[in-house]
This record gives sequence, structure tokens and C-alpha cells, in this order.
Amino acid sequence: MPHAPAGSGPRRRAVLAAALAPLAAAGCSGEEPARPAPGPQPGTGDALVMVIRHAEKPYAGDTGWDEEGEDDPGSLAGRGWRRADELRRLFPPSRGSSLPRPATVFAAGGGTAAPARCKQTVAALATALRTPVRAEFAVGAEPALVHAVLRAPMPALVCWEHSGIPRLVRALGAHQVLGVPATWPDRHDLVWTFTRRQGQWSFRELPQHLLPGDA
Repeated sequence: MPHAPAGSGPRRRAVLAAALAPLAAAGCSGEEPARPAPGPQPGTGDALVMVIRHAEKPYAGDTGWDEEGEDDPGSLAGRGWRRADELRRLFPPSRGSSLPRPATVFAAGGGTAAPARCKQTVAALATALRTPVRAEFAVGAEPALVHAVLRAPMPALVCWEHSGIPRLVRALGAHQVLGVPATWPDRHDLVWTFTRRQGQWSFRELPQHLLPGDA
């Protein structure tokens, strides 16, 4: 997997320019998000929830880059920033998109590394979609997250830390659906889709196929 290119902060900022729109424009400023229009109560109605893991983090001993292109081990690696930039190709109006356009985007909140990477992963996508990133829920608060997701406009996209995704799936009530893995694989290039029709969940795992080396 390629490493981030060496260079000064300004050089890295040039590389990041294509991969990052201002987080404030994506609604990642940390301010309280606008309340969505009332939706169906959790547990009722049709729903489509797409779940992704945050993009690639630095290898042990390496460092990531923050939004200014400066070294930050809590941020995405170079490959992660490239994935974040390419993520929009999965959704309309991109040609060949394989998934529906998200109406709502959620990312893990909080001050640790995983939430920072989750918000970085979806920032450029949210800017392209012209929707804020809702990041008021921390890893560990999956039941509250799911309550908000199921009340939000659909389809919903959730970018989360991999260890919390099984709890998210359980909170959805989809953990016993045929084909749902017990844990998230050691991969960053997947999308899990959960579709509820007439009260029943179904599951699909889709490859992203965004970067060289994606399976």
C-alpha cells in the first residue's frame, strides 16, 4: 500500500486540495447539527442504511496528515485521503455509481483518532452532496446513533469505527440477518447495506473498487 509522499506542509496541502473540501462546509465544525425533519419512528417503515469504515489510517510508526497537510498520527494516511476523495464515485450523479445517493451522512464524533478519521473520510462527499455531516454521536453510543439514523431522511450513510460496527448492526436489529458477518473484516474498501422492507432487514456487502489494490 503506497505511503504518503514526503514533503513539507505546503506540498502536502497541494496534494490534499483535491481530496478535501472545507470541513465547515461539510458541517464538521463541531456545532450542534440542524434537526432533521420528523421521520418515521425507529422500528417502523422502510429504511436503507449504508455503513462504511473510515478510510486507511497510518501504519505503525508512520504518520497521517491533518486537513492542513501537517503530520498527524490521528488522521488519515495518504491512501485514506485518496479514498475519501474518490468516495463520491459510489453515488449519483457519478457515472457508473452503484449505490443510491445518501440523503443523510453520519460520522463518529468525539475527540479521539477514529472519529477524526471518520469525519475526514466523508467530508468531501458531504460537500459534494451539499449535506452536513452529523457527528453528534461517539463510538460506544450506537443505540442513540441508530435511533437518529432511523428518524433521518433516507438513504442514510454512516461512517464508523470498525470495532463499533457490530454494535451498530445489533442496534439496528439486523445482527441475525443471513450473511451479516460477526465482525467487520480487516478492510477499508467495503460498503454494508441494510434494507428494511415491511419490517424485515436484508443485507448486502459491496466492494468499493475505488483504488488500485481494492479487492
